[in-house]
Amino acid sequence: MVSASNRNPDIAKLNQMIEGIEIAMLTTAMPDGSLHARPMATQEIGDDGVLWFFCDADSAKVHEVRQDSHVNASYADSGKHRYVSISGRATVVRDLQKARALWTPLVKAWLPNGPEDPHLVLLRVEMDEAEYWDGPTSKMVQLFGMAKAAVTGERHQPAESKKIPVTGD
Repeated sequence: MVSASNRNPDIAKLNQMIEGIEIAMLTTAMPDGSLHARPMATQEIGDDGVLWFFCDADSAKVHEVRQDSHVNASYADSGKHRYVSISGRATVVRDLQKARALWTPLVKAWLPNGPEDPHLVLLRVEMDEAEYWDGPTSKMVQLFGMAKAAVTGERHQPAESKKIPVTGD
């Protein structure tokens, strides 16, 4: 994943949380109101809170986004107890310069004709809101937290959690 230098500390934290999680589950809304999720490789998280994905112009997700632009991208790294959910609005973009800037050899597996392919489009997702959960990776820390909660009667808080409203500053 390509990441931009982040100036907004909340976006920087999201980028840190997502770092190393190459695949997001991108969820779109169907015309009947049902939801459809599929794995997508995130190409960039801009310092403005914009996510970028490559896709084929004829794909179902492009048709779905054109009908209803509301999407969700969710990321999970269960080994490191990091989870992120990003809600926003997607637009279909044809931008050869941006496609060239984001292009990697791995993308060729899905779009073999390169960034100049007339079927290649970008999904640009502007974040409306994001939420993350960041838990301790050490099993000892987790067990200590559960034991402490059992002894004190306080509710166990297994992870740091924060809801981030994203604005287009």
